[in-house]
Amino acid sequence: MKKIGLLSDTHGYIDDRIISYLSDCDEIWHAGDVGAENVVDTLAAIKPLRAVYGNIDDARMRRILPEILQFEVENSKVFITHIAGYPGHYNRAAMEAIRTYKPHFVVCGHSHILKVMYDKPLNHMHLNPGAAGIHGFHAVRTLLRFSIDQGKILNAEVVELGKRGTGSNRMG
Repeated sequence: MKKIGLLSDTHGYIDDRIISYLSDCDEIWHAGDVGAENVVDTLAAIKPLRAVYGNIDDARMRRILPEILQFEVENSKVFITHIAGYPGHYNRAAMEAIRTYKPHFVVCGHSHILKVMYDKPLNHMHLNPGAAGIHGFHAVRTLLRFSIDQGKILNAEVVELGKRGTGSNRMG
C-alpha cells in the first residue's frame, strides 16, 4: 500500500500548507500546470514526484516534464495527463489512451474543479484534485490524499488549503 498526495494547477505557487500535507505521503503526483521549476524541485525534495506539464507550462517545463504518464503502482495502472475531460466527456486523445492502456486510475487537472468519480463504462476511478494554487477561478484551494492498494483507493481525503488568493509563506 502506498499513500499518494495528488495536486494540480499550482501555477508556480507552493506554500508550507501544501508541503505539510504532502510530507507523510509515499509519492506525490502533480497533474499539470506546475508553473515553475522551483515547484518541481520543492515537491521532489519532499517525496518521489510524478508530474506532467499543463497548458500554462512554458517550453522549459515541457522539456522537464512529459505530457502523459502511464505507470503501475501497487498493482494498479495509472494514467496522468493535464487535460482529459471527465467520465462521459473525455477528449479524443485521453479516450484513446484510456481504451488502449485500460488504467485503474485516470488523473487530470485543468478544470480547477475537484472531481472524484467512478467511470463504470470504462472501469476506472477518475481523479481531479482541483487547484492548489492561488490563481484561477476556483474558490478554495484543494488537493487529495489517499492510499492505493491492489487497484483500490483507501483512506481518501480532500484537503482544503484555504481560499484562492490566500496562502502562507509563498515559495513560488
